[in-house]
Amino acid sequence: MARNLYFSEKVRSEMDLYADLVIEALKIYGQDVYYLPRDLVNEDVLLGDDVSSRFPTSHKIEMYIENAEGFDGEGDLFTRFGVEIRDEATFVVSRTRFSAQVRRPDNDIDTDRPTEGDLIYLPLANKMFEIQHVEHEQPFYQIENLPVYKMRCTLFEYSGEDFDTGIEDIQDIEKTGSYQYVLSVIPTGSGAATATLDFPVLDSGVPVVGTVDSLTLTDSGNYYASSPTIRFIGGGDSSFSLGDSATATAAVTGGRITGITLVSGGTNYATVPSVNFSGGNTGVDSAYSVGDTIQQTLSGNINITGEIQRIVNDSAGDSSQHIYLAHVGADDGKYHNFVTGSEIINITQGGIVGRGLTVTGVREDNKISETEQNDIFRDFSDDFLDFSEDNPFGDAENN
Repeated sequence: MARNLYFSEKVRSEMDLYADLVIEALKIYGQDVYYLPRDLVNEDVLLGDDVSSRFPTSHKIEMYIENAEGFDGEGDLFTRFGVEIRDEATFVVSRTRFSAQVRRPDNDIDTDRPTEGDLIYLPLANKMFEIQHVEHEQPFYQIENLPVYKMRCTLFEYSGEDFDTGIEDIQDIEKTGSYQYVLSVIPTGSGAATATLDFPVLDSGVPVVGTVDSLTLTDSGNYYASSPTIRFIGGGDSSFSLGDSATATAAVTGGRITGITLVSGGTNYATVPSVNFSGGNTGVDSAYSVGDTIQQTLSGNINITGEIQRIVNDSAGDSSQHIYLAHVGADDGKYHNFVTGSEIINITQGGIVGRGLTVTGVREDNKISETEQNDIFRDFSDDFLDFSEDNPFGDAENN
């Protein structure tokens, strides 16, 4: 016999009430997380994966963690390759809230459900989880409604993915875990100018010592955050002693010297002095920023690029700076390395030439995640074996 038509569980008002109660419970007992959709860059159609995936956006949303007594999974394992952390978690999200916060008209996400392979960042534990399976039928059709998604996730293992979310804690995963190249540079983009002298002529027609008459800017320099100081060096003669030094000021726009003004020509110059610019230069930071992409052109017109992760001053206190790069690759698809003695450009900022920013050193910085370190085993190995014994593997009486 068919069901009684006068009693129906599929009442829209009750279904909406059920969904609203679920949302309220998630907002009270849930945690704020960041949902990161995976952007496939170069999918392998045979294996179905993409080793160069990107995560360009993040979406803040509340989710409930079903694991009440800690994360599931095998936990911390000691293997022959080091320590492995195999935490697992189950996240619950409202369908309505997912559509409102993640699947919005102002982004490119066209799926109406969470997708396997996407990431969930949990600030509470500072951990990133990867979605392995999305269950859409639990709880099972209560009042004929399915208000939530359940996502079974495993701890994410970073393997060179590109994060551009703007969330500092998430970006740190890339900074600390990516394989990086370190370029050592010395910003030497100082300006340059030449001076001309005006020699007054006496009635007898014999020229005497003169003054600086004009200045000509020959090099605008680079990376200036403020106006440099201009000094006039030399210009004396054994027959004369220098008087007052000439003075001038410099104008800076966009990190470069755009003009110089002669304030005073000085006195008693017998020869043309040299013009020196000092100060006002902050180095790479004024023209290069974290997240920018730099490019170097190699022989054969091959361009190699990398994304800036951080810029560090040299610990020795000199003018050297080190640019850390990740996601390095060349436009011919082959392996290449950066070279010394050649300039780099910032293609993110319109291809500004890094004049005076010549690469002086190149090294690789191989980051190993904390879950793969074997330092503990190495440091404590001496506590297990006493190598001062003649036969540390034998019985005590056989020493």
